[in-house]
Amino acid sequence: MAETLLEARNLRAGYVPEVDIVRGCDLEVAAGELVSVIGPNGAGKSTLIKSLFGLVPIREGTVRFRGEDVTGAPTHKLVEAGIGYVPQTENIFPSLTVEENLEMGAYLRPGIVKERYEELFEWFPILAERRRQRAGTLSGGQRQLVALARALMLQPALLLLDEPSAGLSPANVDVIFERIQLINSKGVAILMVEQNARRALAMSDRGYVLEMGQNRFTGPGQELLHDPKVIDLYLGGRSSRSA
Repeated sequence: MAETLLEARNLRAGYVPEVDIVRGCDLEVAAGELVSVIGPNGAGKSTLIKSLFGLVPIREGTVRFRGEDVTGAPTHKLVEAGIGYVPQTENIFPSLTVEENLEMGAYLRPGIVKERYEELFEWFPILAERRRQRAGTLSGGQRQLVALARALMLQPALLLLDEPSAGLSPANVDVIFERIQLINSKGVAILMVEQNARRALAMSDRGYVLEMGQNRFTGPGQELLHDPKVIDLYLGGRSSRSA
């Protein structure tokens, strides 16, 4: 059995005091897994992932990373422990070059910058071509690649992704999902909140379906993808509409 990296139990979290958006969620991610969280708008998906990374207050429940209780730990401590995070928006420094953005991702260990540059530029060759270009002048898909690469600079064991395909063209969505699969193939576990439910489940080892801040379904990605109840409720029936 693979090591359990992340374990959350009975999480309750929210932005406003006494108003819970996440209402008792359980979640696990094992080493090397790719796990997706899907559900309708307002289900609490992004709030869940933000609470795991210390950005939304947790009012009940526990979060453990590699067996250590990290419930409510500050984000820099979670980064030190081996968790990377890519937010949905405002996830790059537009006035800095691609190289400078990546350097910011290694602020805790500046001595590894050169080594990590070379490895990540192999994973993201388009960024190598644009390494001295200001990130704000890149396409939306390329900016998302910068955000992914920066989050990988400290070699996290687990990468948290919040809606990585949001707002991208279909061609750029393909590129992002290909890179996510590459990252996972290199041994990085991934927990991904994603609006493109079909694509997310198809590439995931396991998935969680949230509704009203609670677990509704969980299981292997392929099983959820073909579960009639999940299809009818969250995958748009027989259509290709995203959930």
